[in-house]
Order: sequence, then structure tokens, then C-alpha cells
Amino acid sequence: MLGRHPLERMPEFFKGADVLLTSLKAEPIFAMTIPGKVSAYLTAGKPMLAMLDGEGAQVVMEAGAGLAVPAGDSRALAGAVEQLAGMDAVSREAMGQQARSYCQREFHRASLISQLEYWLREQAAIFGKR
Repeated sequence: MLGRHPLERMPEFFKGADVLLTSLKAEPIFAMTIPGKVSAYLTAGKPMLAMLDGEGAQVVMEAGAGLAVPAGDSRALAGAVEQLAGMDAVSREAMGQQARSYCQREFHRASLISQLEYWLREQAAIFGKR
């Protein structure tokens, strides 16, 4: 283990990884969130292994960025590790490329602000009719 380091140094560590792991407890509140690590890992363009539920797992799978297993399921995690280890480098590289593309498409700041503005206008129109 390399200890704690500032957030801005993390991309340096990500470059040396074959796969990036994120995990959360199996709690309902965590299933409703996308951990910050997920977007950071997508940006890094590396395959992901996610042991989490809900929104975060959905992003990983939707992006084709790696494998997701249920939070707290150590057997499924071990199986996913074996599955990733058994893949050829080209397949893992493709997952990383898909991760980066998904991040640029779905988490780009301008896109997120545009989507938020759209939702706010939509809600204003609904509540303005009342």
C-alpha cells in the first residue's frame, strides 16, 4: 500500500495500474450515488472493477468500462478478478478506451450544466402551470 496522497497525484498512480478497483458497502444510500472515484477512474482510461450497487455499478456496465459485482460479494469479486486477469491486453485496453469515451460524453462539465439547465427549465414549466 502506498499510503495517503493528494488527489492531484492520483492520476500518476492510475497510469501504472492494470485495473482500478472501487468498492462501497452494501447500504441503500450508497446505491444511490456514483462515487467520485468512478469518474476519476473513467477519466484515467483504465479498466475498472467495481464492487458496488446501484448507480455506480450501472455507470461502469453502461460504459463498458469494466466489471461490476454486488457490494460485499467477495466471491463475485474474486471471480471478476479472475475474469479480468484472463482477458487479453487488447480487451482490457478497449475497456479503458470505452471508459474515457463515456466520461467525456456523460461527465463533461458543459454537458452536465446543459442537462441541469434543461431539467430546471422543465421543472419551471411544470410548476409555472400550477
